[in-house]
Amino acid sequence: MKVCVLGAAGGIGQPLSLLLKLQLPAGSELALYDVAPFTPGVAVDLSHIPTDVSVTGYVGDEADQAMRDADIVVIPAGVPRKPGMTRDDLFNMNAGIVKKLIGVGASACPNACFAIVTNPVNSTVPIAAETLKAAGVYDPRKVFGVTTLDVIRSNTFVAQTAGKSTDDVSVDVIGGHSGVTILPLLSSVDGVSLSQEDIETLTPRIQEAGTEVVEAKAGAGSATLSMAQAAARFTMSLVAALDGESVTECCYVQVGDDTASFHAQPVVLGKNGVESIPELPPLSAYEQQLLDAMQETLAGNIKKGLEFANAED
Repeated sequence: MKVCVLGAAGGIGQPLSLLLKLQLPAGSELALYDVAPFTPGVAVDLSHIPTDVSVTGYVGDEADQAMRDADIVVIPAGVPRKPGMTRDDLFNMNAGIVKKLIGVGASACPNACFAIVTNPVNSTVPIAAETLKAAGVYDPRKVFGVTTLDVIRSNTFVAQTAGKSTDDVSVDVIGGHSGVTILPLLSSVDGVSLSQEDIETLTPRIQEAGTEVVEAKAGAGSATLSMAQAAARFTMSLVAALDGESVTECCYVQVGDDTASFHAQPVVLGKNGVESIPELPPLSAYEQQLLDAMQETLAGNIKKGLEFANAED
């Protein structure tokens, strides 16, 4: 299995690359790319860790080499969120980065699974899809927005509230990956019974958990370590799926007939990426209200990405 990390020298990319070096199957190749000149040094550093995973580093105009024949491309590249910034404030900076990198990947590894971490995910994933479509290589089963951070935060907060081990808590999160578009399905967590008061306290906390980190870091950055763990979890689920296992993860994928219909929800992954998208469980009245209320915001985020992708360079 060849896994390529784009943005590998950054605050998310380095711990993500470390986790992948430790977790990828023996014989795998981990290719690291970033614009930072010390990226090859990150690769050498990781290569000294005793696992049977080879690590190579690429920089500058070597993105094509890094991605060549990759099975999975994970993209945390971009500018982090700063205090007072929303994910949408990042749009113009990060949208261009994703469009450029996906454009290279369209020729270097057209059959790869592309896992987009770069925010705002609600918009950058449609950009990736449209860019691949323009190159004639778009497969909606193989383009994902990584929303796993919302899932692991939900699992953590619910376990703390319910007095349970995080091993015994699994929360589905649907919608998107920004603010009100993040909807944890707290009314249907197996083995956990939360009061409506708990649900109405936890839901906005989960939606704004990124801001919690940004403010706690006092201007020094956004969520990097938890995001790296979330991205590593999703990547390893993709690795297992491509190896023939059936794995279910929440992620942001095309759910309808076109790239205007992205949505996060539980997805069954298999050898070709998305294997199936199960029906959502019944929602509570509170959850249905929030789902209905987010639609305009989510549609606007997707439209913004599509317009950027299709604008003349």
